Amino acid sequence: MKREQIIAAIDEEITKLEQVRNLLQNAAGHRLIRASRAGKPAKKRVLSAEARQRIAAAQKRRWAAQKAAAKK
Repeated sequence: MKREQIIAAIDEEITKLEQVRNLLQNAAGHRLIRASRAGKPAKKRVLSAEARQRIAAAQKRRWAAQKAAAKK
């Protein structure tokens, strides 16, 4: 390949990449609203006392089963 052909091929590739970049930027514009909310902390989820007790009991059952399996 001659030098001019290489430069022409590079210019074509740059043009294609710029077009793709523009498409991606325009597509990302629709997500700017979501991105602006990303910085805000999420609301803290609150569990009832009953729910915490059920979760704790289930975990204790899992630990007991795991301990029993380890003894075998």
